[in-house]
Amino acid sequence: MPKIKDLPSFRRPREKLESLGTHALKNHELLAVLLRTGYQGKSALEVARRILKRYSLEQLAQLDFKALSQIKGVGKSRAATIIAAFSLASRANPNQKAIKINSPEDAVKVLSFIRNKKREYFVALYLDAENKLITHEIISIGSLDSSLVHPREVFYPAIKHKAVSIIVAHNHPSGNSEPSEDDIVLTKRLVKAGKIMGIEVIDHIIVVKNGFLSFKEKKLI
Repeated sequence: MPKIKDLPSFRRPREKLESLGTHALKNHELLAVLLRTGYQGKSALEVARRILKRYSLEQLAQLDFKALSQIKGVGKSRAATIIAAFSLASRANPNQKAIKINSPEDAVKVLSFIRNKKREYFVALYLDAENKLITHEIISIGSLDSSLVHPREVFYPAIKHKAVSIIVAHNHPSGNSEPSEDDIVLTKRLVKAGKIMGIEVIDHIIVVKNGFLSFKEKKLI
């Protein structure tokens, strides 16, 4: 795998964070920003991916300094950075409660960060058996094409986080909330895949600057 400095700027974690914000970065990319560099033959992105294959974010946050610093590619300096980052996040949200998604309006509150984006963001919300939000993931950025958003990219996090159901969503920078043919085809494809896997696709929401459209409310799902 190429070094981070050899990647196009739009694929480098720090440049993506600067231009698109933290929501555009996957977990391993955010961790790579904290790591800064890897070690001989391994980039920070590769080290971050390897760490998150071994530990979930929750497990990583619970590691003490000694355990974290002994992970290959981390060491004492980076361990201190990671622990400090988790601690600051915890202090910033000391009373954070699980968000419950009982309606499209509840989902749109979580999705507000894509409302004014100038490019299309395709996002998935992962829910537990009580419709509580486990996490959300940005699946793709750019013009939405049903052939480009593959079910495996949508359902892999669902399996990883043991989600019972998902809500998918994307924004229309044009301001027109009506679904395109690609939107409809993609939704049917994801619903079919979800039935096979036993993970329900509850809704597909199109978010625009001044509103939203729910496939479920429109009986399109």
